[in-house]
Amino acid sequence: MAAQFGRRLAKGATTTAVAALAVAALSASQAPGVTADDNGRSTAAGAEASPDPSAGNGATGKSPYYTDLPPLNTPSPAPTDGTSTSAPVESEAGIPATVLDAYKKAAAELQESKPGCNLPWQLLAAIGQVESGQARGGRVDADGTTTSRILGPQLDGNGFALIKDTDNGAYDGNSAYDSAVGPMQFIPSTWAWAGRDGNGDGVKDPNNVYDASLAAGHYLCRNGWDLSTDGDLDRAVLSYNPSRAYLNTVRSWLEYFRKGTHEIPDGTGTVPDSRSDGSSGSPSTPASPSTPHTSKPSRPGSPSPTPPSTTPPSPGTPTTPPPTTPATPTQSVDHLADSGTAKLAAMAGDAFTEKISTKAENAAGKGVAKVRIRYTIVGDTDATFTGGEKVATALTDSSGVATAPALQAGETTGSFAVRATLIGRTVTGPIYSATVTQRVADVLVRTTDTALTCTPGGQFADAVQVKATYKKAVADKVAVTATLIKSADDATENDKGPYFKDADGKTVRTLTGLTTDADGLLKLPQLYSDDTTGTFVLRITTAGGATLDVTLTVAAAADTSASPSPSPSASS
Repeated sequence: MAAQFGRRLAKGATTTAVAALAVAALSASQAPGVTADDNGRSTAAGAEASPDPSAGNGATGKSPYYTDLPPLNTPSPAPTDGTSTSAPVESEAGIPATVLDAYKKAAAELQESKPGCNLPWQLLAAIGQVESGQARGGRVDADGTTTSRILGPQLDGNGFALIKDTDNGAYDGNSAYDSAVGPMQFIPSTWAWAGRDGNGDGVKDPNNVYDASLAAGHYLCRNGWDLSTDGDLDRAVLSYNPSRAYLNTVRSWLEYFRKGTHEIPDGTGTVPDSRSDGSSGSPSTPASPSTPHTSKPSRPGSPSPTPPSTTPPSPGTPTTPPPTTPATPTQSVDHLADSGTAKLAAMAGDAFTEKISTKAENAAGKGVAKVRIRYTIVGDTDATFTGGEKVATALTDSSGVATAPALQAGETTGSFAVRATLIGRTVTGPIYSATVTQRVADVLVRTTDTALTCTPGGQFADAVQVKATYKKAVADKVAVTATLIKSADDATENDKGPYFKDADGKTVRTLTGLTTDADGLLKLPQLYSDDTTGTFVLRITTAGGATLDVTLTVAAAADTSASPSPSPSASS
């Protein structure tokens, strides 16, 4: 009901905004700070011009978009590991697993390459919702490629922008006019310079959600825009489609996704109803009969597929059932299994030397290639994957095996778990146990060889400083204990001789809670002595077993006064 109410609002808004849209089409933008350049293209005031020759038409060529508004209530995010026992929420409120993964990967890449842009993944999700209903409800394969091409109407100037063919029909199958292509609806002329390879297969495919999401991110982050500010966010979205109504719709979904969303299986999302051009339903009917789509664009001049025969079979002739659509790799996975992962253990602050390896298997136990596996760190730990993330994804190879990025231990010691799940479908999967141990040292030495001496009741002039190493490397943040013991053969705490003082000035002969610094160094507090003379032992130990005995000497000061020489007798 909430969704239907939102759609009714959207239709009303579309009707009342027709005149405003006409003005927008002429001005190329209604955003504050957006002006037209010498060629009539929209640009941000004071920003460098876009390299796109058709910037005035935005990334989509002003193609129609979905105007449906978000549900009135934001559902609570649901677990993605199959552990949820609650009733499912509306599918229109969720984002298909592979599509959501693509948005997050693109935002993470932009955070590395253009950190000043501050691109939130929720903005990509909002544009993906408005442009294609999240790739038509997540109809994608494990590589992120749509199961059939998503095409907007041909831009022939009849109710739309006039953009004559620029790609010889390679992407849209139309050698006369261009159409917006893919889940993020790029026109071919924009894709020519904005296209990116987001899934690492060596192809820039506008029908691949990983490629299209990364391209959209770079498109929105050009011109030095900072999307954490309202002004630049508006400019970026209006550059994608120069319509104030479009901006308002995208912003509605952006705020909705920021409040929380949830992951749903691929292919289970709903496609919105209302379109900005007054049509309803899917915008993705290809210009030619639909054919299975590959990651490579079709070559111009390729023959069209022969349409199936419509002649009914003659009586008595056995009929052959139509071929069934083969299951996607994700659909064929029966379970996930460990693939020989060794013991996962690392010292605090170190990288784990072993990586998690998981095999996707079908019901016959054979490996399934090209499916995505998500790895999630769970438990009370500050360990992460390389790059600082708690969640990582990996693609299975030809044998069905995926290898997770390396784990990085934090400072919290103890055990934690890593859960492996299949993206796009719920199957059983392994849970890996990992352990972080405390930092250790295997060698401990003094940094000077100065003798440590003191007079009874006095204080030692030199402080004790040591350096810890592990396998000849600096051992930083290692726990250290210092104890004044009775002798090298008796580790019992001494009750006389040298001592430390606590914060209240009281005598203590054991110090705990000490740690080496970033250079592996530790300087002990001031040492004092009571009136007992003799030789004493300070034992310093570290986690890992490094031990050092330091000799302390308490002796009375040498008497340096000399007896006066007898006076010579006076001569008589």
